[in-house]
Amino acid sequence: MFVFLAVFAGFLLPVQTSVNSRLRATVGTPLAASTISFAVGTASLASLALAVDGTLRPDVGGLPWWMFLGGAFGVVVLTANIILLPRLGALATAILPIVGQVTMGLLIDAFGWFRSPVVELSVIRVTGAVLVLAGALAAAGVLDRVRSGDLGEADAGASLWFWRLFAVACGMLASSQTAVNGQLGVNVGSPVLAAFISFSVGLTTLIALLLITRTPIRWNAEVGGTWWMWVGGVLGATLVFLNAALAPILGTGLTVMGVLVGMMAASLMIDSLGLMGTRRRQASAPQMGGVLVMLAGVAMIRLL
Repeated sequence: MFVFLAVFAGFLLPVQTSVNSRLRATVGTPLAASTISFAVGTASLASLALAVDGTLRPDVGGLPWWMFLGGAFGVVVLTANIILLPRLGALATAILPIVGQVTMGLLIDAFGWFRSPVVELSVIRVTGAVLVLAGALAAAGVLDRVRSGDLGEADAGASLWFWRLFAVACGMLASSQTAVNGQLGVNVGSPVLAAFISFSVGLTTLIALLLITRTPIRWNAEVGGTWWMWVGGVLGATLVFLNAALAPILGTGLTVMGVLVGMMAASLMIDSLGLMGTRRRQASAPQMGGVLVMLAGVAMIRLL
């Protein structure tokens, strides 16, 4: 059941991306859209925390500073694709963060980083992770792009390797965010409060960036708006809450891999059906098979 919840959490991510893309078109800039999304998510988590825990001020005395970095990690991960796509091209932007996520998830579990429970790095676990990674590459359309020669354009300057390493690091930050928020939830006694703290930190970071860069928020009347473009923050809040709740139960590695399965499955569904204003793209057989391979990898890690 918990693995399926991790998959469901991943399912929300591409939906949130599509929703926030529509919000961005309406308010003008990615930073403005991210700030609004985080504000909505923070407000929804505040309401839930008051209903469930009766407070927005948990006892955080004595907790290490790194437990409050989850929100800042989330801001970096949220904007990474915007930065990386024009510099690395579509192929590397899809692959490298996934490599970082899977690798960091295994390392956190193997060495017990961020106070996570230690999970032995067995041959079966590594094999399952390789299957998840291979399936993710297939589901992301990497095999189709390699066969067609459509690898995307990328800068060929001396800084290319810096951006490649940055992409891997962003994936590692995504896994670290899962572990950090999970431990914060354990220490404050509530994954809802942990998610609220994480979103509050992220919102504060975004507001500071908005003020420093003097980024305006303008309503684009030509694009207009729809009611569902405001729910991206709620979806993101649900994702962070589920990660915080599941990481101490499943371990960071398995939680991350379950999220990846859901993310790829939802992406293929949105593209195949042309949902939320996206251009319709029929999923190929390798892409569909990639999701099944990812499921096999997750099952291997969990069941064997």
